[in-house]
Amino acid sequence: MTLEEIAKKMVAKGKGILAADESTGTMEKRLKSVNVDSTPENRLNFRETLFSSDAMKNYIGGVILFEETLRQKSSKGISIPELIMKSDSIPGIKVDKGAKTLAGSKDEKVTEGLDGLRDRLNDYYKLGARFTKWRAVYSISDKYPSSQAIKSNAHALARYAALAQEAKMVPIVEPEVLMDGQHDINKCYEVTTNVLNECYNELEIHKISLKGTILKPNMILPGSSCKDKSNSKEIAEKTIECLKKNVPTDVTGIAFLSGGQSEQEATKNLNEINKLNDTNFLISFSYGRALQQSALKTWSKNMKDTKTVHSVFNHRAKMNGMSSKAEWSENLEKEFAA
Repeated sequence: MTLEEIAKKMVAKGKGILAADESTGTMEKRLKSVNVDSTPENRLNFRETLFSSDAMKNYIGGVILFEETLRQKSSKGISIPELIMKSDSIPGIKVDKGAKTLAGSKDEKVTEGLDGLRDRLNDYYKLGARFTKWRAVYSISDKYPSSQAIKSNAHALARYAALAQEAKMVPIVEPEVLMDGQHDINKCYEVTTNVLNECYNELEIHKISLKGTILKPNMILPGSSCKDKSNSKEIAEKTIECLKKNVPTDVTGIAFLSGGQSEQEATKNLNEINKLNDTNFLISFSYGRALQQSALKTWSKNMKDTKTVHSVFNHRAKMNGMSSKAEWSENLEKEFAA
């Protein structure tokens, strides 16, 4: 498959990406929140439960893995990438080494992980990964993000994307403007515009084939502490406008991050965005918590009750699959709850 074909398959209509790439530290916090010990066995058990569900065949086009999971074997003795591919989904891998303090601007972050990346990518390809992900984060305040943070992160994203395409893998480019703060929706729009512009400037300089990429952006949302809460229609209008103005039309797909939204908020907002989608972009989801949270709570009560966990996960994945086609409604949520 070409990079463009892989990208299209990951966000085909009705499908999206499961972000199961939580680091060991993040996964420890998630498991602790449901009173489960964070052991390699428990982390694998939960993820394998999701990866063996019907949702994988029907609604999940790709799965982002953490390196630990990429190297693990399922309870049936096959590798986790093989398990994912059995559902006709594509395995991928988070390749960055996390956001570290930006020298010269101690309150901001720059993502590290370029050292040795070429060799790591070749190794990941042999293990079955066919796409990659690199996340940059930007905070909004009176002073931030600085042009230094915007430029440094865009440059790193572009260097990463060039190495990923060289290794015959699709790069997911994730420039996340964080929800934390009191800023309004217009400030988020302004900052996201600046971030996306700089990212695509750098991607052009680094000769990235945009048809073989996926953008994983934030939606245009007010800050989590903002008193003026926008409705889904306004969020969708601002988000589509921002994409149209700042993302080149060659980009194959856009898979939104959930970024702290609740499960239903993330689904509802994606549905509204797709109602207004008059672009050539395939617009879908790349959710972590917003796909997994209810399933995690259910699993923690009885790890052996795979059937119930599958039912909960299948529902959430189906709701997001329907949102990627603008076919979701709140009644569908009520029917499941009943």
